[in-house]
Amino acid sequence: MIKRFVPLLILAMGVAGFILLKVTRPEPETVSARERSWLVEVMTVTPDTRTPVLPLYGEVVAPEQTTIASPLAGRIGSRPVREGQRVKAGELLVALDEADVEPLVAQAEADVKDLQAQLASEVVRYATDRDALKGERAILENARRQFERTQSLVNRDLTSQEALEAASDALARARLTVTARQRAVDEHPSRIQSLEARLARAQAALTSARRDAERATVRAPFDGIVTDIQVAEGDRVSQNARLLSVYPEQGLELTARVPDVFRQELLKALDAGEELQAVTDDGRHRFILSRFAGTSDPAGTEAILTLRGGAGGLRPGGLLPVTLERPPTRNAIAVPYSALYGSDSVYRMTGDSRMQRVTVKRLGEARGSNGERRVVVSAEGLEAGDSLITTHLPNAMTGLKVELAGAAPEAVE
Repeated sequence: MIKRFVPLLILAMGVAGFILLKVTRPEPETVSARERSWLVEVMTVTPDTRTPVLPLYGEVVAPEQTTIASPLAGRIGSRPVREGQRVKAGELLVALDEADVEPLVAQAEADVKDLQAQLASEVVRYATDRDALKGERAILENARRQFERTQSLVNRDLTSQEALEAASDALARARLTVTARQRAVDEHPSRIQSLEARLARAQAALTSARRDAERATVRAPFDGIVTDIQVAEGDRVSQNARLLSVYPEQGLELTARVPDVFRQELLKALDAGEELQAVTDDGRHRFILSRFAGTSDPAGTEAILTLRGGAGGLRPGGLLPVTLERPPTRNAIAVPYSALYGSDSVYRMTGDSRMQRVTVKRLGEARGSNGERRVVVSAEGLEAGDSLITTHLPNAMTGLKVELAGAAPEAVE
């Protein structure tokens, strides 16, 4: 009988245990919807006067580079310098063989002496012609009187016709002689002028020959560096052939093309007397913007920057990246590129931790204290102390909830 109630007792105990567990179970927590926030970094807006920079890529040039050309045709007698050698002012660079130079000077001197002798001879000739002219005029007068006497005798039949003809011929010859001598005397001034002109030309040729002879020995006009050597000792060269070049190590310049959008701003700064400097990426060399080229093209205008300080290994023809300082801009801030959206937008963090879009004007680039590239923008629309979001979010929009990733905001440089 008791065995019949055991299953019912076990079932009752199980039901009682279930009811007890259900009654004593904990109440589940209520789950509510929560808005997602994005971790961002910010910096504190501090408007100030900023100096934007302009990256340039230019070529080093030597505006005072001098090219030496041969004044005469001849053989190179001496060339003691080598490519890239530093020379002092007055040091021998190259010289033509004297055997090719001296005969040209001697010939020019001989031409001058020859014409001087011809002038002296012309003076003597003129004096002789004048004396001879007096005698020949006397002979002409005698011939005329003889002709008149003979003609009178013929008219009286006292002499023959042949005597008259002989007297006539003598008179004609005397006239021709006087005419020729008179012409020689009259032409004396023109002959003198011609000889003096030829003498002046010969003297000019002599001066030129002596000048070329001096230039045939070339010495360094200043302390500099030799380059572009075209000849060696013993080479035959023609007149005006290039021999070598030399340039001063000081006074190097950098030519770089500047986009036209920046040209007017830089020209205005130059006219105002501002000194705009450009520095190489490694900071070893400093240039000062001095002027712009006189012509332009669609790619921009060539700016000319003068090296300040030593050349320090710079050579003409080398390409050099520099960063040019532009005129300072007031009420501007420098922000990292990650803070910029498009070309004219940034986001600030509002008091309720949400993003708010602000339109700004991009002014240029700047360098941070650690060398980081930053973009300079106008601070219009931003107030000092605003928290500017520097984390670039692909889904950025006004009203998006954000959360500060650091303990304190980073300060703007």
